[in-house]
Amino acid sequence: MNTATKLGSYVLGLAVVFGGALGAGKAVGPVAAPAVEDHSAMTAPTASAGHGEHATQQATNDTPGGLQVSENGYTLNPLTETIKPGEPTDVRFTVTGPDGRPVTDYQVEHDKKLHFIVVSRDLESFQHVHPDMTPDGTWSVKLTLPKAGPYRAFADFAPTGGDGLTLGTDLSVAGDYKPEALPQESRTATVDGYTVTLDGELTPGQASKLTLKVSKDGKPVTDLQPYLGAYGHLVALRARDLAYLHVHPDGEPGDGKTKAGPEIVFYAEVPSTGDYRLFLDFQHEGEVRTADFTLGAGRQPAIPTPAPSGHGH
Repeated sequence: MNTATKLGSYVLGLAVVFGGALGAGKAVGPVAAPAVEDHSAMTAPTASAGHGEHATQQATNDTPGGLQVSENGYTLNPLTETIKPGEPTDVRFTVTGPDGRPVTDYQVEHDKKLHFIVVSRDLESFQHVHPDMTPDGTWSVKLTLPKAGPYRAFADFAPTGGDGLTLGTDLSVAGDYKPEALPQESRTATVDGYTVTLDGELTPGQASKLTLKVSKDGKPVTDLQPYLGAYGHLVALRARDLAYLHVHPDGEPGDGKTKAGPEIVFYAEVPSTGDYRLFLDFQHEGEVRTADFTLGAGRQPAIPTPAPSGHGH
């Protein structure tokens, strides 16, 4: 995946609904979602649409994805107790099922059985990785968390024969914690010589079209490479509670109509007014990079206060 500490990554070109599941991704000025296309398979009201069946499962659940450590009998169990800032650490966990045993059978969605996203609570650090699983159901991945403080980890998966879920748990990195302020609203992100611009608005409760455009050295990138079965992956997180939303682009590589850039289109539906952090992962020239954005949803433009009328001083 992309640089772990870069505040940017995973942008929009997709169908989305906040409230339910991760898959792990990123974002983009006002455009209405087309009424003609049915994006219901990719979005679920007040639920995050991630991989596979997530939209269906989440549509019946009003709680946004990632806020619960346990759902529908499945529980995310962290096994790593000590994490030091800046040091590579083997982060281990299991997912137990309704029978209390670690789950070992998962559906493959977007080329992986499980997507694992780790973000700092101040949303300054973002990582989307893919752990390995041992036969007994223990997942592990080497992570370097850049600074001390609280982190949130999300496991996005679908057990074989079941619906997609996004479960979340807290991780702590020892040391003095200095939270960063939420980055101001942004529509342009730069990473490794690439510039990604975001066009579209987030409207609570409505499918919103977000278009992300990738360029390098001032020239449009028209040869994006598929990454996990798509030209871009987006993760959106609500700033105040880190409710999780994972969305994917409209269209897919090889479908005969989706171009390999420079634009990636997503449809996103967020559950509430507020600030969101969007992380877009895209691949070019063999490397995955992450662009990040801050976007507000449902804000009304400020009404200027008229100057008081009066007679002189």
